[in-house]
Amino acid sequence: MVEPVSTSTTSEPVAAPTRRDWFALAVLATGLGLIVLDGTIVGVALPTIISDIHLDLTDAQWVNSLYAVLLAALLLSTGRLADRLGRRLLFLVGLVVFVGGSVLAAFADAATPLIAARAVQAVGAAMIMPSTLSTVNAVFRGKYRGAAFGVWGAVISGAAAVGPLAGGALTQWASWHWIFLVNIPLGAIVFVAALFTVPETKGAQGRPGADVDGALLSGIGFGALVFAIIEGPDLGWWTPKADLNLLGLTWPATAPVSIVPVAFAVAAVALTLFVVWERHREKVRRSALLDLNLFKLPTFSWGNTTAAMVAVGEFAIIFVLPLYLINALGLDVMGAGLVLAAMAVGAFFSGASARHLAARYGAPGTVLIGLTLEVVGVLALALLIRPDSSGWLVGVPLVVYGLGLGLASAQLTGTVLRDVPVEVSGQGSATQSTVRQIGSALGTAFAGAALSVSLAATLPASLGAAGITGAEADQLASVTRSSAGTMIGQLRAQGVHSPLGEHTAAAVDALSAGFTDATRWSLVVATLFLFLGLVGAFQLRRASH
Repeated sequence: MVEPVSTSTTSEPVAAPTRRDWFALAVLATGLGLIVLDGTIVGVALPTIISDIHLDLTDAQWVNSLYAVLLAALLLSTGRLADRLGRRLLFLVGLVVFVGGSVLAAFADAATPLIAARAVQAVGAAMIMPSTLSTVNAVFRGKYRGAAFGVWGAVISGAAAVGPLAGGALTQWASWHWIFLVNIPLGAIVFVAALFTVPETKGAQGRPGADVDGALLSGIGFGALVFAIIEGPDLGWWTPKADLNLLGLTWPATAPVSIVPVAFAVAAVALTLFVVWERHREKVRRSALLDLNLFKLPTFSWGNTTAAMVAVGEFAIIFVLPLYLINALGLDVMGAGLVLAAMAVGAFFSGASARHLAARYGAPGTVLIGLTLEVVGVLALALLIRPDSSGWLVGVPLVVYGLGLGLASAQLTGTVLRDVPVEVSGQGSATQSTVRQIGSALGTAFAGAALSVSLAATLPASLGAAGITGAEADQLASVTRSSAGTMIGQLRAQGVHSPLGEHTAAAVDALSAGFTDATRWSLVVATLFLFLGLVGAFQLRRASH
């Protein structure tokens, strides 16, 4: 049982970490960086992948979201396994699985094998993530813990921000396949280094039994929720728009209701039953997937709420901006990566200085400052973007956003786990990682849904304003929407030789304007979630006092 009080570690003598411990931190942080990087490196390459293997907007969302959905579904289970079997062991096994999934993704030639490979990557990542964070939580105590989590947070924000630049460079100078192949040498180096530096740690033996039912309920609940948000625009939020063929079964367009509200209902029921089941496991003293008593810790509860909202906003931005930069503005992949690297500039700068601010304002106060900068940066970006914006104009607010991202990420992790006893650190870190992954999956889903719904309105309006109407306009709008804007780039490349002839330039300008307006609405959605995170950060600061 975890009581809602801080566990005192500073009152007892704490041994200073050894040099090997610091090397272990570097290795574990690099392993985490691989996972975080893989969650963002795909974004800037997506337009190229969409064109190369003929994905539609829904496929593109699943390439991003399935990775995060499976991570969210598996992290609680793998966190428990890490505590029981050994955190280093699961870390090493996870690296092997993750690299194997990367190889499959690199050689995928269609939507289905690529999405399946991302699923394999997610299984490996789900083994790596809780193993690393709980090891750091167990090895570093007292005043050294804050420094370790500062490094940890800087890696998270830095890797997330560097992903688009790395994706742009690899895609333009090699091919999109290399955004996955690069994991092979990096994974091998981390594997060998971990054998020599990372200590094996385990959690308390705890209670008997494996919570298989809890794992199934959480997986079904989160999966159904993300499925409903992603598929809603195409399948219909209430009335069916199209047939759904899944696992040999068909949900017809003639059905009285779309499968989307059914999926929402399944998610609500499954997640409610999950909470009830976890309470039952606690009551009968059996091993539970999620220790709900952890949420009696105010810093843990409000910190996770804040982290979830920040993740939604962050991944909404990372999903939609590359599509806007490449399709609407006409930048090449490397150009888009350089613009998005503005986030990395801000994140690295503020991540390094976060501990100085934390010394003056406290970690929760630093999170508050960071989230304020994030909200200001994204809101400014939403107001500034135009169909003919220059790259630097987009980059300036992204630097502000990156500054906030570095400050918030560097201090949030340590604040959330501050009061969690070390014997349940595996479950505490897995819970936090799960919350972040749910947020990232929902961020991609919400951004994609907002983009799809907005494009249905903005594209016809822009084409109509340019004098392009009728069946031709309807077809242009439909193809542009389903291709996530790739159609704009194709028309731009064909010029007067496209089927539209001399009207091609006018159509490209109109489609770019419509895509920009839809991107703006997606950024507004991201801003709303970041603002909710800001509200959570106020409560976190109050709880920490």
